[in-house]
Amino acid sequence: MENVIKAKSYMFAIRVVRAYQFLTGEQKEFVLSKQMLRSGTAVGPLIRESEHAELRADFIHKMSIALKEANETEYWLLLLHDTGYLEKKIYESIVSDCQELIRMLISIIKTSKKNKQS
Repeated sequence: MENVIKAKSYMFAIRVVRAYQFLTGEQKEFVLSKQMLRSGTAVGPLIRESEHAELRADFIHKMSIALKEANETEYWLLLLHDTGYLEKKIYESIVSDCQELIRMLISIIKTSKKNKQS
């Protein structure tokens, strides 16, 4: 499952970068989009870091931080949509990817915690 989430988080980061380019270039929005860029591109590196965790607790911690970043990204996307910077169609597509990452991260964290207790 980690390979799938690694690939999905990378593709999501590309979408976030492209959204940032659109928001700054076309919409001239620089503040909210920068926050979205920061949190949205942080998810993948945290997932990558977790691959080399020395302890299961470290793995869970890195994945939990990735989850927090994905959740924050979802917030910025909603705010950008609700303030008229992101069209509904674009918003729904990218937020769907974000929510899928969130679900995957929650599942990985829950499974890892359960396996840690075993």
